Amino acid sequence: MAESARIKQEAQVRQDRTGSSRSARLPRDERRAQLLNAALEVFVANGFHGAAMDEIAETAHVSKPVLYQHFPSKRELYMALLDSHLAMLTDQMLTALNSTSDNKERVQAVMRAYYRFIAGDDQAHRLVFESDLINDPDVSSRLETFNRTFADAVAKVIAEDTKLPLLEAQLLGRGLAGMAQVSARYWLETDGDLDLDVASDLIYRLAWRGISRFPKES
Repeated sequence: MAESARIKQEAQVRQDRTGSSRSARLPRDERRAQLLNAALEVFVANGFHGAAMDEIAETAHVSKPVLYQHFPSKRELYMALLDSHLAMLTDQMLTALNSTSDNKERVQAVMRAYYRFIAGDDQAHRLVFESDLINDPDVSSRLETFNRTFADAVAKVIAEDTKLPLLEAQLLGRGLAGMAQVSARYWLETDGDLDLDVASDLIYRLAWRGISRFPKES
């Protein structure tokens, strides 16, 4: 009787797990988003090298086979996350840059958009710019593509406005992009002690006072 009860109990557990699994089944896109969110949490907490697929699966409340169905390796999972967040940041930066034809307002919009990106999801920002995989060739090339795209878009505006040679405008574009990144990362460390709009406007005013002088001095 005891053995029979044990068998029934194990069968019930399997049935419950199957039922639970079926009820939790998600469309592919939703499951992928769930796995990416879990991976982001684990990567930010432990770094790429310290993260384990076991922990990512556990955080996402799925089995490892389900995780591997969507992402065959930890590296592929990390790259998918990186691509997603860089695409999002690029879109926000270019949207801000193209939101007005007034160059002063453009600089303000770009700075504010960058600060809002990291304020809205500081985990994404840390994954992109503070990863222990940042020197990996595939990662660094992706970051360079983002930096170049952003800086070149800024440089085009600067060149049109100041009539500077494109190479000089590109250098200024890189400088403006670097100013946004470095200052925003420092602001993030202040844990909200300085209001976002106040912080981004300070950097925008610093950048604009420099850029706006070029036509007058040419």
